[in-house]
Amino acid sequence: MDKVKVAILFGGCSEEHDVSVKSAMEIAANLDTEKYEPLYIGITKFGVWKMCEKPGPEWENGNGCSAVLSPDKKTHGLLVLKNNSYEIHHVDVAFPVLHGKSGEDGAIQGLFELSGIPYVGCDIQSSAICMDKSLAYIMAKNAGIATPEFWVIHEDDRAATDAFTYPVFVKPARSGSSFGVTKVGGADELEAAIEAASQYDSKILIEQAVVGCEVGCAVMGNRSELIAGEVDQIRLTHGLFRIHQEAEPEKGSENAVITVPAHLSAEERGRIREFAKQIYKALGCRGLSRIDIFLQDNGRIVLNEVNTLPGFTSYSRYPRMMAAAGITLPELIDRLIVLALKG
Repeated sequence: MDKVKVAILFGGCSEEHDVSVKSAMEIAANLDTEKYEPLYIGITKFGVWKMCEKPGPEWENGNGCSAVLSPDKKTHGLLVLKNNSYEIHHVDVAFPVLHGKSGEDGAIQGLFELSGIPYVGCDIQSSAICMDKSLAYIMAKNAGIATPEFWVIHEDDRAATDAFTYPVFVKPARSGSSFGVTKVGGADELEAAIEAASQYDSKILIEQAVVGCEVGCAVMGNRSELIAGEVDQIRLTHGLFRIHQEAEPEKGSENAVITVPAHLSAEERGRIREFAKQIYKALGCRGLSRIDIFLQDNGRIVLNEVNTLPGFTSYSRYPRMMAAAGITLPELIDRLIVLALKG
């Protein structure tokens, strides 16, 4: 029986490039090569596509050749440049291990749709909605889901500093891994926070701080057939959760402890899992997403954000939550590819 050919794309032009490479390394180490034949496509920080033997810290220094995904449905695969001519490599399914801009915002998903190649993860519409936190909040509110109070400004706007009740969080509307995020305790800190966020996006979110514990839930599936992993919980000693920006996250976070399962009652964890599924469906997600949530002392559950292609690194939350629910990483990868092929 022929193996399923999987194009695994990683790297990319976003600030999450290095995280993507680490995620791809874990997937490469746990992919069932008896069933799947991987084709590894690395994208440099400058947008150059290269086929390589395997993802790794030095993947760009290997003898890779140019390889791009053809938007032609008849080609249904990669155009690989060898000896000054292009070869066609058929692809059965794509796995975009790409985080952030151009990876989670619908851009690469649009190319997959043009090519006619099934792909792991959310479609164009849900990717774009979830990537833009303000759009995700609007959609969630319309579905009766609680969200923080928020305001949207653009990089050239001047915010009325007396319009907010502090503390607030200032964020790039379309970015991830806490890049450009600042907790603002007073009006005198707002301008600098907006400037920091504008380094990553021209659209900026000012979000009312929510008092509550930070929890998350991994969700997998299409339409109504959903599986929720165990609920995790983040406890901070100080600052913000920025594990992907730390020097050695594989050794643990400098300021955070992540507990799986969360130190909550079985009933509370069950409510959070159902709430996560509700959000997943309301925002049109498919394949997988990680739903980040605030649980308040009065039991109220508030949406924080939705990550449509969460990390797969050795320290990432999504695979850890699924592992706690009994789904190992090799099994998780297999299920995600099967879901993509089913459509």
